[in-house]
Amino acid sequence: MTTTETLLERGAPAPARPPARTRRERPTLTSVITWVAAGCFVLVVLAVLSSVLVQSFATTWRGGWWPDGFTATWYGRAWTATGMSRALANTFQAGIAVVVICLLAGVPAGYLLARRNFPGRSVVMLLMLLPIILPPMTYAVQLAALMYRVGLGGTMTAVVLVNLVPTLPLVVLIMVPFVEQISPSVENAARVFGADNLRLFTRVLIPLLLPGMLAAGILVLVRTLGAFELTFFVSSAQSQTLVVALFGAISDPGGVPISLTAAMAVTYMLVAVLGLAISLRYVTPSQAIRQRHR
Repeated sequence: MTTTETLLERGAPAPARPPARTRRERPTLTSVITWVAAGCFVLVVLAVLSSVLVQSFATTWRGGWWPDGFTATWYGRAWTATGMSRALANTFQAGIAVVVICLLAGVPAGYLLARRNFPGRSVVMLLMLLPIILPPMTYAVQLAALMYRVGLGGTMTAVVLVNLVPTLPLVVLIMVPFVEQISPSVENAARVFGADNLRLFTRVLIPLLLPGMLAAGILVLVRTLGAFELTFFVSSAQSQTLVVALFGAISDPGGVPISLTAAMAVTYMLVAVLGLAISLRYVTPSQAIRQRHR
């Protein structure tokens, strides 16, 4: 009789079996191609960014693999000689204003589209898609002409208004499915307990819609920071954003040094990455969704 059978007859538990060895799956051809393609893409992007970063510190670069020397004076010249400080302040002002206006107007509009059925609702949804999917150049000239006709051309107000055209429909379309996920019985229960429309919206719906609002706000901020065509046609030297100032430096017929434009490009990239990192650090949509379902 074996030891295991003896232990079973005496009522003792049988010894645990050693865990089976897990077999490593062999990589398939599709996975190898996917990882190689992703790796090549990442390497190309890092190479381009690295070349711009090195160029921003280069004294002269005669076309070899490495510059002749390094200096940080290009960043100081970019800050003082190209108006980058004013453009940076305008970028933050326009971005914050567009995000706030889009959320204040887009969330109620998304709620109405999700809760109300009316003739032509699908047409309205289709029209909201047009400013998002169409290239901004197709309507930038007409918007610029309208801004100058009403006397707003070259002002920060015009920069904010034209950037609302593609971003406000984006917020509305994002908020519609989030509102549809909320059961109408929640709103009915809140009204039974005496909540008016203002309390219902601020104390019941806003906490439930917070993940969608955060996601929409981040997308609007990123899109506003990178908006060029709409801002270019309505801005002036006092209201231009950083991306427009960068384009102006590159297209200067006087011949701006390439290291100076590279320093401006690095600053623009840092601002965009910093804004996105701060947004995702404090208003991560995935964390909000997990907190909502706890």
